[in-house]
Amino acid sequence: MPDTAGPTPLLLLGPLLRHVDPVSATIWVETDRSCVVEVLGRTADTFCVNGHHYALVVVEDLEPGSATPYEVHLDGRRVWPPAHSPFPPSRIRTAGRPGPFRVAFGSCRYATPSTVDLRDGIPPDALDCYAGQLVAMPEDQWPDALVLLGDQVYADEVTPATREWMAARRDLSQPPGTQAADFEEYTRLYSESWSDPQVRWLLSTIPSSMVFDDHEMIDDWNTSAAWRAEVTPSDWWHRRICGGLVSYWVYQHLGNLSPNELEKNASWQAIQAAEDDDAGPMLDEMARAADQEPDSIRWSYVRHWGEARLIMVDTRAGRALQEDDRKIVDDVEFDWVEAAVRRAVEDGVDHVLIGTSLPWLLPHAVHDIERWNETLSVRHHGRLLGRLMEKLRQGADLEHWAAFGQSFERLGAALLAVGRGEHGSAPATALVLSGDVHHAYAAELVSPDGVATRVHQLTVSPLHNAAPHAIEVGFKVGWSRSARTLTGLLRRLGRVEPSELAWRKQSGPFFGNELGELVLHDRDARFLLWATSREPDGTPRFTQVLDTRLS
Repeated sequence: MPDTAGPTPLLLLGPLLRHVDPVSATIWVETDRSCVVEVLGRTADTFCVNGHHYALVVVEDLEPGSATPYEVHLDGRRVWPPAHSPFPPSRIRTAGRPGPFRVAFGSCRYATPSTVDLRDGIPPDALDCYAGQLVAMPEDQWPDALVLLGDQVYADEVTPATREWMAARRDLSQPPGTQAADFEEYTRLYSESWSDPQVRWLLSTIPSSMVFDDHEMIDDWNTSAAWRAEVTPSDWWHRRICGGLVSYWVYQHLGNLSPNELEKNASWQAIQAAEDDDAGPMLDEMARAADQEPDSIRWSYVRHWGEARLIMVDTRAGRALQEDDRKIVDDVEFDWVEAAVRRAVEDGVDHVLIGTSLPWLLPHAVHDIERWNETLSVRHHGRLLGRLMEKLRQGADLEHWAAFGQSFERLGAALLAVGRGEHGSAPATALVLSGDVHHAYAAELVSPDGVATRVHQLTVSPLHNAAPHAIEVGFKVGWSRSARTLTGLLRRLGRVEPSELAWRKQSGPFFGNELGELVLHDRDARFLLWATSREPDGTPRFTQVLDTRLS
């Protein structure tokens, strides 16, 4: 029995509904002290990381296709939902219900509206607006899944309040300055990002899948070997990367794992066995190895959604950066990705989804520049022109799939093989979901004869941020015929090998804060896009700006 005379534990963050399948779900929470967490009669003890307390409750024996409201109790006291909550009850809706499967997705969420500087002029938060929209909709129209494609927190772009808090605990004139320095500072970033009421309710009732991008660690993370040679020997880097990767493991990655994967995860099992020990030192070792030996951990994972399969790909931590053999995903990881795609087709899914924080198909002119930059960087490595290309690479963020030519072509070959039926009956669509570039668009691969699967790039970003004017201009112009002609000339002068793939813009570009939604039903697929704006009185508005068929 809980000690009713002791202090009452507080729920600091969560609950977050994470992995859900037909018969089970996992629910993540952060509390202010050690306690027992209970959800639907299942309990879990909290575990400690650097003095902070968390729990992951595995709820099993649920009915397929069911919707079950739930509460959270800490040491026997109900702490969720809050008293007088204006939102519907949080609930677990298991996979397996009939009808369309809906996936909401997006990326790049800078803190919450209440914590940012209003002078930054950031438009309304798309997740807040989406949560408000769902409250007014029938539950059967709510999404079945939420996919967050990177930059859930910004370690290198903190709010004014966090900057003041940092200044009270360390000297900001010393590196890394006004950027997150360690695990403790990362915990504050997550608190800012996930504590507003709308998003807190949304994450408690819609199962979420997440992956990191560079800003969770540092801008331009793992752009190149030259970047690593410059940054990682710094005195502050070890604390920074350990804080970033440990916090990512705790706040995001743990919930990406299924109950079966949790049973096989060495770090999780060690934490479970340690009971009262603080897991911080052990997870620091995990993070150090992950930074220096990427194959020591796999951040990529798979979500099984009946007629759809999501293969979430880590395109940041596991890169191969040797200049003459650059790969956005190393060979070991890419073998795993291809095997996951083959299994999806063999299982007869209608829609293969590839989640990657960085877009695969870019505007043609941008693609040409990234390929040109990589080619000259390799050809002139160690010489003046090579160094100039490296400065351009880092300064202009030339680090997408196009800047890793081998990987770009390999993913295209894998998806075309799927479309040709080389691994089984061809699915209706293969959809690459991405973020990062602070605008939204849809592009489609121009498939050669014999390819039955339609292959699309769907990019949605940001959820809550602002796009610099240069990005708007560059990506609008990047699709134009004149820009493509100019960069095509640049590519030919640089003797850049052209891609074997061809693609065309389908919709966009759209700018502002946005959220995408896929509606998958049998072999049909639709892409919806929602954008935020403000009424004349400042009230947030959430408007559908696109509804296009993909299959």
